[in-house]
Order: sequence, then structure tokens, then C-alpha cells
Amino acid sequence: MLIELKDVSYLYSRDTVYEVRALDHVNLAVEEGRFIGVIGHTGSGKSTLIQHMNGLMKPTEGHVFFEGEDIWAEKYDLRKLRTSVGLVFQYPENQLFETDVLTDVMFGPKNKGLSETEARERAVSALKDVGVGEKHFKTSPFELSGGQKRRVAIAGVLAMDPKVLILDEPTAGLDPRGRDEILGRIQRLREERGITVILVSHSMEDVAEYADRLIVVNNGKIPYDGSPREVFSRYEELEGMGLAAPEITYVMHELRRRGFPVDVTADTVAEAKESILKELKGGRKRA
Repeated sequence: MLIELKDVSYLYSRDTVYEVRALDHVNLAVEEGRFIGVIGHTGSGKSTLIQHMNGLMKPTEGHVFFEGEDIWAEKYDLRKLRTSVGLVFQYPENQLFETDVLTDVMFGPKNKGLSETEARERAVSALKDVGVGEKHFKTSPFELSGGQKRRVAIAGVLAMDPKVLILDEPTAGLDPRGRDEILGRIQRLREERGITVILVSHSMEDVAEYADRLIVVNNGKIPYDGSPREVFSRYEELEGMGLAAPEITYVMHELRRRGFPVDVTADTVAEAKESILKELKGGRKRA
């Protein structure tokens, strides 16, 4: 098991009148090679949860393990952990700071102790992985478009060669094309490198399309944890938490209510299309 949270709780402003329990006795295991979606309304505890996974936050109660080791045990190397569990924050372009793109992406590998040559090789490879061409290597990151900045920031984490890539709303503010390009590349990286991906998102369509496991966070707890199909089948309960299912889920349920025996668990457009065409063909045959 890569990451485990055992009975983890976290309190903000502990022992004050402003105390807030952001995580409430959470138990969670993250397996290698998965693409995991994390959803929850604003203030549900999503960001607090993922920041426990690479030691940016220390639990008030409970334990966090990486590859079987307690990350808060005495003498544990948190710096090494953070190169293995890379976290890309929301609006990651705010993490850019160097004079040019290549230097920015090289910063992490060099800080890790790699030579100039090794750091450059890592940076070039990571930039190519996210679709940033050589013509931008010597460009100031602040002169790039929003989508390109986002790619450079992600490349900076990938250049560290992490085992786990955590992305907190990586497509926020991007147009649909930019969103699909970034998530598509992350999916291909996961397939090619075997990286475990954890995607925090407010887009139900995105997690339905890419995630093979979906975790729901609500009031610091995890009420649902399963495949997107399993979780979105509880769309009425999700609505009670301030969430929703992908729009196609509602379309399929409406078709079922109108007498079409389509698959209401279809949570992507492709799956819905297949189900509808199958029913239409079957209907013609029966006619």
C-alpha cells in the first residue's frame, strides 16, 4: 500500500472558540497505479486531506503511512517523502518563480541533489510529457498563457519523478479544450509511468471520465468510496451534500423514467451513447 491514513483527525484552531474539525477519524488506503478522484463541497476537508498525504499537515490524531512507514515517526525523512508524493496546488502557476521555463522545472531535481545534466534531462522530459515544446524553454514562465503556465507547474512536480501525483483542481479556470488536454496527458503519464494520480475536482464530468475510484469527502468524513458508477448511483444523497452527478446521469435517469430501458449507471457520454444505441438497435429488432 502506498499511502494509508489510520484514524486521522485534524482540528484547526485547536482548544479555542474557533476550533473546527476538518477531518474526523478518517481511514483511507491508496493503492499503487490508481487514478483516484476526490470530490466534496467547498470546506468539506478535501484540501486538508490531501495535504496530510505528503506531510504538509500533521494530524491532530491518528497516523499517516507511506509505503508502510509512519511519516511522523522520529527521524523520518519528510523531504524525501515530498519528492515521492508530489502535490500540485490549485492555480499552480502561482508556484512559478524562475527566470525561464527550463530553469523553473530544473529547480526541484537540483534541490534533490541531481547534477546539472541530470536535472536538465529530467526537466526536458517532464516538459515534453506535458506538451511544452523547446521553443518555450527559455521563455519567462510569466509570459505564457494560463494553460501553458499550468503545464509548466505540473512539469516541475513530474521532474521530481514522484510515485504519487496529487492535483488540487488543476484545470480550474481553463477552457474545455485546455482542461481535456491536461487531463488527457496526465492519464497517459499514469498509463506509461505507472504513477498513482489523485485528482481533486469540482467537475463531476472530469472524475467520471478519468478516475477509476472516487472518494467523497463531507464534513471531514468519507461517506462514499468506490467506482464512479457506484458513487454517482447515489446522486440523490450527493445532492444532499451540495454535490451532484455528471449531467449525463440525470439524462439517463430521465430516459428510464420515460420508458427507455437504458443503463442509468452510465456516467460518461461515451457509455451513455453505447447504451442508447444498443437500446435503439434492440428496439428496431423487436419491432
